[in-house]
Amino acid sequence: MVLSTKRRWLLLTVVSAGLLLITLDNSILYAALPTLVEDLGASSSESLWIINAYPVVMAGLLLGSGTLGDRVGHRRMFLIGLVVFGAASLAAAFSQSPEALIAARAFLAVGAAVMMPATLALIRVTFDDEHERNVAIAVWGSLAIVGSGLGPIVSGILLNHFWWGSVFLINVPVVIAAVIATLVLAPPNDADASKRWDLISSLLALVALVGLVITIKEAAKTSPEPLIMAGAVLAASVGGWAFARRQRRLPQPLLDFAIFRNPAFLAGVLAAGLSMFAIAGVQLVTTQRFQLVEGFTPLHAGLLVAAVALGALPTAMIGGAILHKVGLLPIVAGGLALSTAGALLVLFSFDTSMTLLVTGLLITGAGLGAAMSVASSAIMGNVPARRAGMASSVEEVSYEFGSLIAVALLGSLLTAVYSTTIDLPAGVPSRARDSLDAALALSKDNPSLISAASDAFDSAYFVVMAVVTAVMALGAIATGLLLRRHGPGSALTTAAQPAETPAHH
Repeated sequence: MVLSTKRRWLLLTVVSAGLLLITLDNSILYAALPTLVEDLGASSSESLWIINAYPVVMAGLLLGSGTLGDRVGHRRMFLIGLVVFGAASLAAAFSQSPEALIAARAFLAVGAAVMMPATLALIRVTFDDEHERNVAIAVWGSLAIVGSGLGPIVSGILLNHFWWGSVFLINVPVVIAAVIATLVLAPPNDADASKRWDLISSLLALVALVGLVITIKEAAKTSPEPLIMAGAVLAASVGGWAFARRQRRLPQPLLDFAIFRNPAFLAGVLAAGLSMFAIAGVQLVTTQRFQLVEGFTPLHAGLLVAAVALGALPTAMIGGAILHKVGLLPIVAGGLALSTAGALLVLFSFDTSMTLLVTGLLITGAGLGAAMSVASSAIMGNVPARRAGMASSVEEVSYEFGSLIAVALLGSLLTAVYSTTIDLPAGVPSRARDSLDAALALSKDNPSLISAASDAFDSAYFVVMAVVTAVMALGAIATGLLLRRHGPGSALTTAAQPAETPAHH
């Protein structure tokens, strides 16, 4: 069914609203975390899982939900995902304990995983014109950035007036409006009963990801638990091996590894994952640093990191508009290189100049916006239409995996460096070494403890930003090499031949 121009763009607005909710919930807790931890009495480990439960579960289920969307129809999957997301938002808003909130966040991720591949797949099947599709995907990609940037701001505004549960409750009216609009605007459901969905593969992917996250968290501890570490490594290794082995044997795998043989597709996956790694990492540690060390309110901290989204928005739109003229290489590799320069500026100015810091965040966002805007086009434009669900799932996994690794690795690294570098004054309980929150709780009438804790946290922040900078630099080099033969005119016209071939038994 060919939709009218007006209806196509209205539908883009609706699916973009769904994506905005998903990405908003990835970052909305960054500024709210100190308040939430205090109200629920969450430990440092529980606070990280409150954030991580969402991307872990989503990344584990995304591959399966994309293929399931091919089978039952992307319109139906989008609607189901919206309903689940709305119900989970209500559960999260009224959670009474850290464990209940972690469970609600996992349920929220199920709705997001069901909905998210459908957003991009609906664009892929609705926009037939290549130039229109490039612009539509650029709009989609820019909203992913906007959602990440708006999260800390929205939570800061809400926390100024309401309790922390309001950061989830705000999803409900948007879900209701999106359901109604989808029923009116979306094309008929495009179900394909010949497609198979494999629940076991999704569960294996989830086991591997959970094992990987726990491994990272334990490795970052000053005294990791050997049994927990061994179990996590085993789960990650066996889960990943079993998943890959099963995909090679399935006639219709959740993931056909052959699609990664296309350099442009692989570059798009790397750009998407690395961009979200940088955005999530910078937002998480910067909001924490300026609230805990500088005394910013959640709103002020959210406005500060919104500079990343502000810098990203124009380049994201420009990238999609000029892709057909300049090709992928300068936008993807050049964007990551620009973000490296911005991260360097943040690294050397965060404790000396607010002007330079904001400038660095803007430059970082500008580079990431460019790379993300065409990463989607590189991924979706280099697979045939019948692989739209799989390709969109791979893209979403790369986004969520980037956020997941950023929170798990950088969050744990921040705590580890703080714990090992703090020089506790005499007589201060050792639990002040656990986190800056713990130190501040013990710091009444003890300015030397406040100074020691702040210095240690700044050292940890510097290390984390150095890691982000290095990762972006390596990403620029890797994508540049992958795209060196991919000039203008070949950006979206040569779907990977391996993607056309069925998986081997």
